[in-house]
Amino acid sequence: MIKRMTFMLVAFVLLVVALGGYKYLQVKAGMAKFAKFGPAPAAVTSTVVKAQTWQPVLSVVGSMRAVNGVLVSTDLAGIVSRIAFESGSDMKKGDLLVKLDTQQEEAQLHSAQARRDLARISLERQRDLIAKKAVAQSDYDAAESEFRQADAAVEEARAMIARKTIVAPFDGLAGIRQVDLGQYLNVGATIAPLQSLDPIYVEFSIPQQNFDQVAQGKKVRVRADGIEGREFEGEITAIDSKVDESTRNVTIQATVGNPDHKLRPGMYVSVDVLLPEQASVVAIPATSINYAPYGDSVFIVKDAAEPGTDGKRGKEVVQQFVKLGASRGDQVEVLTGVKPGDEVVTSGVFKLRSHAAVLINNSVKPGDELNPNPPDT
Repeated sequence: MIKRMTFMLVAFVLLVVALGGYKYLQVKAGMAKFAKFGPAPAAVTSTVVKAQTWQPVLSVVGSMRAVNGVLVSTDLAGIVSRIAFESGSDMKKGDLLVKLDTQQEEAQLHSAQARRDLARISLERQRDLIAKKAVAQSDYDAAESEFRQADAAVEEARAMIARKTIVAPFDGLAGIRQVDLGQYLNVGATIAPLQSLDPIYVEFSIPQQNFDQVAQGKKVRVRADGIEGREFEGEITAIDSKVDESTRNVTIQATVGNPDHKLRPGMYVSVDVLLPEQASVVAIPATSINYAPYGDSVFIVKDAAEPGTDGKRGKEVVQQFVKLGASRGDQVEVLTGVKPGDEVVTSGVFKLRSHAAVLINNSVKPGDELNPNPPDT
């Protein structure tokens, strides 16, 4: 009896163990099967990294300045008798701008001319007499001096009239006139600004540590807010002779062509100094970068380690930390961490983690241009 009970007990235990093992295998298989039903792949865009040739630039801000620019003003007081220009008109050197009343000066001129004519007649008479030795040399010298004084008085009267005739000192664009017909002007009163616009200067400052990157003759590109889609070409024509002691910056002057007068003095502009071209630059779109305090990273697309529920091997991403360099437009240079041929995620990086499944959809991709020109900016 005891042997039979022992046998039955052992058989029962073996049955329980067998049923438990079977159940364990079922649960394990179910968990393995369930593990394949992970979250749906994240839809992202991607691009294949390629080596590029970049045109390195030194980007600064600057200000436009006219090659010749003045506030045309008077150096004598008087009443405006004539205005010969319109605001905003193109002027040539010597064109009349404003004429002040010169009636008094013209009367003085006529008087001086009459005295000079009389002095000339007297001098000619004395010249005839001195040839005949009929007068003393001193009388002839006095007549000659009187004629020269009279002639100088005529020139002085003419100079006074000329000073009240204000003309354009150089070719340029006249600004808004500041005077009206019949207005009395004091000495130094402004008539209108006059600016020479083609060519035009752009002045900017660079730090001392970048001084060896610039030289006369280097090309520059200028862009201005309000003039969209337009770049102006020029070259460096002057470098200041000293470094500013307070900022340790040096002032650079470049000359830029401006045939349509789009650039105006005083404009705030962006300036790119073109440096020698740099080959084999690894660059990716700025949208690819996951910026973080512990380090910047990108997600590289690779084949998934395990096939999906459909038996096909999909795509997954691996997080890769990178060291970044300069930026150009929509692109950022990668110094380490990415190599040509790698496929990187270009949008949706904020929702990814390492080894997450992804679905590549490049029907709509973010901008990836070195010189972007958004239509609504």
